[in-house]
Parts: sequence; C-alpha cells; structure tokens
Amino acid sequence: MQILLRLLRPHLRVLILGLVLGLVSNAANLAAPLATKRIIDTLGTGDALAGPISLLLVLVVIGSVIGLWQWILMGTLAEQVVLDARLSVIQRYFRARLAELTGRPTGELVTRVTADPGLLHQASSSIVGLINASLAFLATLVLMGTLDVVLLLCTLAAVVIVGAVMALLLPSISKSQKAAQDAVGELGGELEGTLRAMRTVKASRAEERQSGRIEADARRAAMYNVRAARRAAWVWTVSWSGVSLAVIAVLGVGAWRADAGLLEVSSLIAFLLYAFQLMGPIGELTQNVTALQSGIAAARRISEVYAMTEETSDPRPGARVPDAPVLTIDDVTLRYAEDARPALDGVTLTIPSRGHTAIVGPSGAGKTSLFSLLLRFLDPQSGEIRLQGRPYGSLTHSEIRAELAYVEQEAPVVPGTIRDNLLFSYPDATEEEVRSVLERVHLTDKVASLPQGLDTPLSGAELSGGERQRIALARALVRTPAVLLLDEATAQVDALTEAALQDSVRERAQSAAVVTIAHRLSTVIEADRIIVLDNGRVRAVGTHDSLLESDDLYRGLVEALRIAVPVAPAGAV
Repeated sequence: MQILLRLLRPHLRVLILGLVLGLVSNAANLAAPLATKRIIDTLGTGDALAGPISLLLVLVVIGSVIGLWQWILMGTLAEQVVLDARLSVIQRYFRARLAELTGRPTGELVTRVTADPGLLHQASSSIVGLINASLAFLATLVLMGTLDVVLLLCTLAAVVIVGAVMALLLPSISKSQKAAQDAVGELGGELEGTLRAMRTVKASRAEERQSGRIEADARRAAMYNVRAARRAAWVWTVSWSGVSLAVIAVLGVGAWRADAGLLEVSSLIAFLLYAFQLMGPIGELTQNVTALQSGIAAARRISEVYAMTEETSDPRPGARVPDAPVLTIDDVTLRYAEDARPALDGVTLTIPSRGHTAIVGPSGAGKTSLFSLLLRFLDPQSGEIRLQGRPYGSLTHSEIRAELAYVEQEAPVVPGTIRDNLLFSYPDATEEEVRSVLERVHLTDKVASLPQGLDTPLSGAELSGGERQRIALARALVRTPAVLLLDEATAQVDALTEAALQDSVRERAQSAAVVTIAHRLSTVIEADRIIVLDNGRVRAVGTHDSLLESDDLYRGLVEALRIAVPVAPAGAV
C-alpha cells in the first residue's frame, strides 16, 4: 500500500476530482428511485406527471455524463500511474549497484518493468472506487432505512454474511497473484537466458529438455493465475448471489407487509429499486478490492526493486594532484560476502599516467574483481583507491568513469545502429573521428559494404563475433580518457587484425594509461609492465623477460600457452 500510495501522491488533485465526480454520479443515481416513487404516488392523485418524469430524466442524464467524465479521468490516471511505476523502476535499475542487477536473471528484471506495473492499472483507481462505492453503499442503506426498517434489517443480515465470506477469500487472491507474478518473472529469466544460448541449446540437442523447463515455469504461472481466478470467481459469485437472495427475501417480506397494510406499494417498489441498485456498490466494492489485491501483489514486487542498493558517493571539492599516478590502489581488500574468502587481499598497486600495464593470472586470481573496483562497480571493504591523487570516496561515479574507457571480454553491443554504438560513450565525436577509429580497427570496408553504412541497425547487420568486438573497441578508442581498460579485447579477432589493434594500444599508451587483462599472454608480451595476480594477491610485478626468469607461475602460464621463449645461443654473455 505504501508503494501504491507513493505512486498516487503526485496525482492527488485528480484523485479528489474523481472522488467528487463519483459522489455526484452516485447522488444522481440514488435520487432516481425516490423520483420513481414520486411518479407512482402521483398516479393516485391525478397531478401532472411531466415534472416527476422530467426530474427522473435529468437525474439519469446527469448520472451518465458525470459517470463518463469520471471513467475517462480515472482511466487516464491509471495509465499515468502505470507509466510512473515503469519509469521509477527503470530509473532504479540505472542507479542500482551493478551487483544488484547481475545477481538476477535479465528476464526477471524485464517483467518488473513490463508485466508488474500493468497490474497497477485498475488498482490505481480502486481507492477512489472503494471510497465512492462505500459511500454509495452506506447512503443506499440509509435511504432504504427511511423507507422501511424491517426490510433494511433483512438486507443487512445478507450483507454481513456476504462480507464475512469475502473477508476469508480476498487475502488468498493477493497471495496467488504475487506467486503468479514471481513465476512469470522466473519464466522470463529462463526464456531470455535460453534464447541467448540457442546455438548451444541446438548444438547440444537439448531443445526438448530446455523447452520442458520453460514450459514448466509457464504452467506454474498459469496454475497460480487459475487459483487467483477461482478465488475471484468465488468472491463475485458470493457477492452477487448474496444480494440476489437478499432481494428475494426483501420481495417476500415486503409483499407480506404491503398486503398487511404496513408498507405502501410505492415504498416497496422504491425499496426494491434500492435493493437492485445495491448490487452496483457491492459489485464495485468487490471489483475494486480484487483489483487492489492484484495491485498490492505487483507493488510488493516493485518494492523489491526499490530496495536495491543504489550507487552512492560523498563528493567533495578537490583538484588533481600534480604528478600523481593516474590510479593508486592502496592495501585494498574485497569480499563478495562477509564470510567469503577475499577476492582481493591487501592489493597495493600504482598505475602510471602513461604506458601499458598488463594484468595476468590463473582463473579466479582476481583480475575481473580488480577492474570492478577501478570502475567502481564495487567498493572495497578496506583500503583506498585514488584517481589522479583524489580518493574514490570523494568522487562521484560519473567523475570516475569519465576518466575511464572500458572494453569487456564479451564486447557487448547496445541496441541501435553502428553509429549509435560508436558514439555511445562520446556522443560529440565528429564524423572524421568516427571514420578514423573505424580505420584503426579495420572496419572501414565492412561498414562501407553494409546497405545503410554507419546507420545500419546492429540487429539486422551480419557481423561476426570479432567484428562486434572491434566495434566495442572502437567505442572506447573514439574518446581519449585517462585510462583505457581492456578485458582481453582481441580474443575473437584474427592475427592480422590483432596486430593492428596492438598498434592502436601501443599508440594510446604513449599518451595515456592502458590496463589490459590478458588470458592470452601473447597480447601483453610488449607491455611496459606485467602484474601477476594469484589468489587475490599481487604475486609479482615486472617485464615479460624478468618474470620469465623470476616467477614460476608466470613461466607456467607462458608454457601452457606455448609461447616461444627466446633462448640465448650457447656461449652468449
């Protein structure tokens, strides 16, 4: 409810207007039976019927017009609340810490933006509907009491029984809706991951097995939705049946009282009209409570997004320290969980403002964790990182990342055209800068062969994995940050292209810092400095030649990759 009320708060004026319109519409509808009674009473007196009939017509027209206005108003409000919910979830995603997002299936995150806010559509106007229906319900009972107290007591007895049954059934609707949405989220996550790996699925002849798992998630979501639908059907049936039985009882008792002279026939007709009209508020109450239960289920899932930890900073004024290294890592320790072993343990490093630094080590050594700290995707439990002499804690995430360009190992491309991808991190790049970087990564001919050139959508472009990796590298090279971070950026390119890309790296290293994570040591033999990580610690630092002589782990990595080690001729000094 807190999440739902938070989304409704900016639209308070619209809600109040909708409430007022609902009250006016209800008042017109409530006056109609009394106008009908007046018409019937007039029949016996011989007075003119034009006035009472005109009054009844006016009430019907007013009720219809006001009801239409309220319907349009609340429908527009509902769509705005859904939009606000989607926008707020999207904004939370982009402000959340990376670990909060990568720890969840992508499809599950997508459903929090698409499916879940959709359930708020009816729930957003249900609060106004509940107030209007409740007031209309009470007003109807009061007017019924003015006509005959005995018949009112019969009606109230039926309402109490109906209310008790509904109170037992309604909470289960919310639980079933929440379980159904969770199942839909899991379905989305499983399906999204499978579609990404469809080549592997088909190559492994696992279509039936994997489709069976996804179908099981779909059936589970359907089971919960059916359960919620059954509960809602019971609620509706109980409410309508209860009111119908109450009307029958009122008709029997009322006919007996009218026959005994205890009740005027016109009053009985008016009372029956109110009894039939009572179905409206009860039906509206049932519908709005059901919608509210669905909305609460969606709000629970949206609240889980709001609970994500956001990236936070404590920016403080400061300036770069002259002659300071571009990056300084001082006794940094990182754990992914409090009781887990350190991914990085007491790491101390200095990255000079120019030159090529390579980071190598076996799988799990901490290479990717170190990059995550440098990009401030994570914060260390202890130690400090400084950028150009300023502590990371005094800088915003944007200030830090403005000085870094990053190429991931998977080299993902973002939705859009080739141009969109090249300008993604540097939208102000000129056409000449774009053409230059394409030439450096050997993509000029490929782009020229595409029907729309740079404006070719990547979704329709026939690009190999290596070409996509070169686009990602070009995206980083088109700007000139203080540090270029490469996570094996040449893993999927051929030898000739790799040599050309190494020339680009070498050129960049002359004016800025280049830090490379290398799983293929051939890409870092020419590095100015190589850092060997092992079990989260800095094991050794040196050049390729010095490490071959002094470090067994580095020598083993080189030998495992069958990189030729130059051997001095016999007798050479």
